[in-house]
Amino acid sequence: MGCVQGKYCSRYPSSTESNSGDYGEMGSYMNATSKHILTQRSLEIVPVPSRNYELQYSVLTQRGYYPDSPDKENQDSFCIRKQVQGNPNVHFFGVFDGHGHYGTECSKFVKDRLVQILAYDPTLLDDPVKAYNSAFSTANNELRSSEIDDSMSGTTAITVLVIGDTIYVANVGDSRAVIAVKNGNRIVAEDLSSDQTPFRKDEYERVKLSGARVLTVDQVEGLEDPDIQVWGNEESHGGDPPRLWVQNGMYPGTAFSRSVGDSTAEKIGVISVPEVSMVRLTPNHLFFVVASDGVFEFLSSQTVVDMVARCTDPRDACAAIAGESYKIWLEHESRTDDITIIIVHIKGLSNTGAGDTDGTTGANGNPASSRAGRGSSDGFTTSGSEIYRAIRSEFTDLQLSMSRSPAIVVPSPSHQKPLELDGG
Repeated sequence: MGCVQGKYCSRYPSSTESNSGDYGEMGSYMNATSKHILTQRSLEIVPVPSRNYELQYSVLTQRGYYPDSPDKENQDSFCIRKQVQGNPNVHFFGVFDGHGHYGTECSKFVKDRLVQILAYDPTLLDDPVKAYNSAFSTANNELRSSEIDDSMSGTTAITVLVIGDTIYVANVGDSRAVIAVKNGNRIVAEDLSSDQTPFRKDEYERVKLSGARVLTVDQVEGLEDPDIQVWGNEESHGGDPPRLWVQNGMYPGTAFSRSVGDSTAEKIGVISVPEVSMVRLTPNHLFFVVASDGVFEFLSSQTVVDMVARCTDPRDACAAIAGESYKIWLEHESRTDDITIIIVHIKGLSNTGAGDTDGTTGANGNPASSRAGRGSSDGFTTSGSEIYRAIRSEFTDLQLSMSRSPAIVVPSPSHQKPLELDGG
């Protein structure tokens, strides 16, 4: 986010080891057959029998463009696990955005271990929030004790756990999950997570209490007054965001306030504790998106939802969003971030049986409201109204250049307002 070194501003060299994510970048599969021409993926469908609906989904991951590091690997990873614990009503979707010299290793380690830990947790269905907190803590401790050097490397994580007709969203870092809600004749984006950065007052205060210096790069280098501790928002300071530094050093320079790994940054308040939210799905929930901040750096949540809504096939939407993100990155900077996106359509859900008990919903007596309280063990909470984000930027008539990304060629949508539906 922001500076050309990405989430870290330390001068660590870029890793050159090959990407070993689940599917690799899409360009590697252009010779495959019977798959989507751009994403090279088959359309995946998984039923949720307890509520008689299905999830229709696709995923795309695209390595960033790094002119100074042409061999830099894709540090994003993703995990899609159907039938967690062998339960046909429980499914997991996650995106993990690695950073630092060993970012790829960190993201791969966490995406594998997190879902495995959840899969073996006997409390998962009774208390998903407790299980999530335990899983992140365990994954963080296991990464710390592994052979991977996480002193200046780590990963963010944005995950969605579907249990019957309820979804639990756990976020650590600045990737994001968004759900599309039909509201009259519009489709409105509702954020399921809140980016954990020093732009948030609660996160800023928390890391300051842990001893972090919070300064932009210009401030830490003496180009701007370090005593001015007001940065506005990500729209106005996205290019040089406030970052976390030790008291007497020029490191680690993280633009996020939570992650898995980052043992050095942990000493100044960067924690692996997730913020967890709950949403009981209704027929008005059309689809949800789980994506790395390579998507949301320049595209607002509403823009992304509009683009998905214009495509009947989630594979088309993945390609369109990746292409648009890639293009806008290059309009603003000389490189792009890695881009990973999962789109999940919710098909055939009705209100019938919404109050029934099938052993997979209503965990710990949670009410069937559209949102449960979010929070963390450190006592900081975010109200429902705070998770709605203003549109970051509006772009019109953007066309993707073939020379920039020949694997992604998509028409550009309008981003002026929430998409309107025909009829009511």
